[in-house]
Amino acid sequence: MKYIIEHMDPEMFEWCVVEYRHAADAVGADNFMVTNVGDQDVSGLTGIEVQKEKVDALSLKRVCVLDPEAPDELLPSDSEKYDYLVFGGILGHFPPQARTRNLVVKGADRRNLGKDQFSTDNAVMVAKQVMEGKKLSELKFQKDFVIHIEEDEDSGMGEEMILPYKYLLIDGKPFISDEIIAYVKKHGF
Repeated sequence: MKYIIEHMDPEMFEWCVVEYRHAADAVGADNFMVTNVGDQDVSGLTGIEVQKEKVDALSLKRVCVLDPEAPDELLPSDSEKYDYLVFGGILGHFPPQARTRNLVVKGADRRNLGKDQFSTDNAVMVAKQVMEGKKLSELKFQKDFVIHIEEDEDSGMGEEMILPYKYLLIDGKPFISDEIIAYVKKHGF
């Protein structure tokens, strides 16, 4: 199975780079590709296959686009039907804006991973779990991820940022990159 991120943001933000690398690590760089980067700076994606063109220009067969608005859920049996899973590489908004519907791949089916919004790397990891035989109903999730920024020593009060997405739990821990946590602590959300 090849997991493809169709980069849909106007530039290659550092946040995107971190999520894409985390997703590639999760599924293996040989099974991962980022498309639609045009002339954007992709130097942070060393070791990952990158295509300037949109995924639709690659004329792939047996393709499924993952879209929260799709009527049908991705199933383990779909691993026999598809060779490529395509995800919209979109920095999420809260509430979601359903921008994945703009991702067009001629002849592709569409499936969902539920109606909740995932970070890009989580969507890839969830799809991988399904392709390896687990139903979505068998997976465990956590909504929102709280990052504690700093705590005032005198009051014990602190600032925190809440990432309003759904996170896959692996061994009871949310699937999130340590780099994203460090990024949020430094730059905010």
